[in-house]
Amino acid sequence: MAKVSDILAAKGRDVLQVDPDNTVLSAIASMVEKGVGSVLVTRGKEIHGIFTERDYLAKIALQGRSSRDTKVRDVMSLELICVGEHHEVADVMAIMTAAHIRHLPVVDRDGLAGLVSIGDCVRQMSQDHEARIEYLTDYIHDKYPR
Repeated sequence: MAKVSDILAAKGRDVLQVDPDNTVLSAIASMVEKGVGSVLVTRGKEIHGIFTERDYLAKIALQGRSSRDTKVRDVMSLELICVGEHHEVADVMAIMTAAHIRHLPVVDRDGLAGLVSIGDCVRQMSQDHEARIEYLTDYIHDKYPR
C-alpha cells in the first residue's frame, strides 16, 4: 500500500507558509500565485494553524470582513490533524473524509515534513490502481514466468 512518503517523494516537500501576523489578503495572494488551497501558519518551526479557502469563505467573505485588514491569526483553523510519512494513503483519505478537511500537515520528529491534500491522495491511489491493473493484466496474459 502507498504511504504518505510516496506522495512527498513525487510532489516534493515544499509547503507554503505564512506568519500569523500576515494579512489575509497577502495569504490569499500567495495561495493564488502557487495554485494551492491552503497555507500553513507558522512562526519559525512552530505550526500555529492552517488557513484554507474554506476559512476565507466562511470567516471573511460571508462575514463581510476585510481581507486587507484582517490578520491570518484571527481566522486560521487552530485544530490541526497531522500525519506522518509512515501513514498509508488510504488511512489519510479516511481521516480527511471523517474530519471534512482537504489538507493535512506531515510531521516527523524534526517538525514539518510536508503537506498532503485530498487531491494528492486520490492521484496516488489512482496510480497504484493503474499499476496493479497493468500487473494483473500482464500476469493473465502470461508475461511473467511461472
